[in-house]
Amino acid sequence: MAEDQNFDVVIIGGGPGGYNAAVRAGQLGLKTAIVEMRGVLGGTCLNVGCMPSKALLHASELFEAASSEFASIGIEVPAPKLNLVQMMKAKQDSVTALTKGVEFLMKKNKVTYFVGRGTIAGQGRVTVTGNDGATQTLVTKNIVIATGSEPTPLPGVDVDQKQIVDSTGALSLPSVPKSLVVVGAGIIGLELGSVWRRLGAQVTVVEFLDRITPGMDTEVATAFQKALVKQGVSFKLGTKVTKAATGAKGVELTLEPAAGGAQEKVTADVVLVAIGRRPFTKGLGLETVGVTTDQRGFIPTNHFKTAAPGVWAIGDVITGPMLAHKAEEDAVACIELIAGKAGHVDYNLVPSVVYTFPEVAWVGQTEDQLKAAGVQYKAGKFPFTANSRAKINHETEGFVKFLADAKTDKVLGVHMMGPQVGEMVGEVCVLMAFGGASEDLARTCHPHPTRSEAVRQAAMGVEGWTMQA
Repeated sequence: MAEDQNFDVVIIGGGPGGYNAAVRAGQLGLKTAIVEMRGVLGGTCLNVGCMPSKALLHASELFEAASSEFASIGIEVPAPKLNLVQMMKAKQDSVTALTKGVEFLMKKNKVTYFVGRGTIAGQGRVTVTGNDGATQTLVTKNIVIATGSEPTPLPGVDVDQKQIVDSTGALSLPSVPKSLVVVGAGIIGLELGSVWRRLGAQVTVVEFLDRITPGMDTEVATAFQKALVKQGVSFKLGTKVTKAATGAKGVELTLEPAAGGAQEKVTADVVLVAIGRRPFTKGLGLETVGVTTDQRGFIPTNHFKTAAPGVWAIGDVITGPMLAHKAEEDAVACIELIAGKAGHVDYNLVPSVVYTFPEVAWVGQTEDQLKAAGVQYKAGKFPFTANSRAKINHETEGFVKFLADAKTDKVLGVHMMGPQVGEMVGEVCVLMAFGGASEDLARTCHPHPTRSEAVRQAAMGVEGWTMQA
């Protein structure tokens, strides 16, 4: 076997889990290869997920601001015109720059990059099949599965990426649909729905549950839905889609109440199916090393170790939140374990963010979870209407809520809805990582005037001494 085909670690998948694993392995001196079938690194997140969606969210926010807010703050410009082709080009240019950046990181950390489909071919062996069909076999001490996830299909609704799209298709529509139905009121559906609403689409969200964004604190989810309704998004909750028929006039959806009842028909130019994601674990050759997935396709692991010696799994293919930053934490911990160090991830401290306007961000336990567990807690809340910077910027919708243990004051969860809260949740993650109390943050000086003061004021509220409201 040629020396250049022999490795300490071979990583299958080049997304945030895979490429960060490769970087950390390179830093720790492990001879590392990464295998990616897309032809570009970065996975779903960089290519057809987090990054392009943020590019469109940002651009569409500016478009809406120019259309409706500029005049009120004394900026008079002609009504803005949408150049969707240029908007999509700017998005793609950003994505290309990011994926090239990841390729550079592979070179910098001496990681060998193989373009092709990686398949496990027995203990310590990975076959790489290139786009031309040619194969080569890599020999390795460790295999890390980091193949990520794909959109979950909806029975009875066939995605054609033209009239019926998943998140990938929704990032590249050639024109703004007059009407868009989003199936699924999770983070992906609401983010992409808000992009197209700002650009001119009439957006209706259909959700099987009787609430939006499962997993989000109920009080926050209720306020969030109100904010979206105010912006013009319609919701049909407790409703399931049973059929979709495409035709010259668009897509006709058949809906039914989730609890059963009379059918109704709804038509739309475009339907976005965003009911979640499922692990991408088919066709990986897991059976050659005796690894079986659970019923949902996840790979069972114990500290990232699978049932097969030397085979590890991280990110969306194992249980836990399907988030790029969670995959990154898994990657570092897994590689450090391979290198004989102590790797660990506290999944209670993985934050979630919805990049709509206003943003929603949270970390730790929700009030629903604390009540269900019978935990005695205190809450502190502070509205952005009372925050100086938010007022000045006309961004006063939302609030910050702290949940702390009633006896010890240890922070158990923090939930925010408001301007740029995705940037603010990080300080709470640090606080909670150190087992901090709400008083620790309440007594930490924050710069004035900033939106981050709302976080401090909410922390003060736990002990009842909020000062600015």
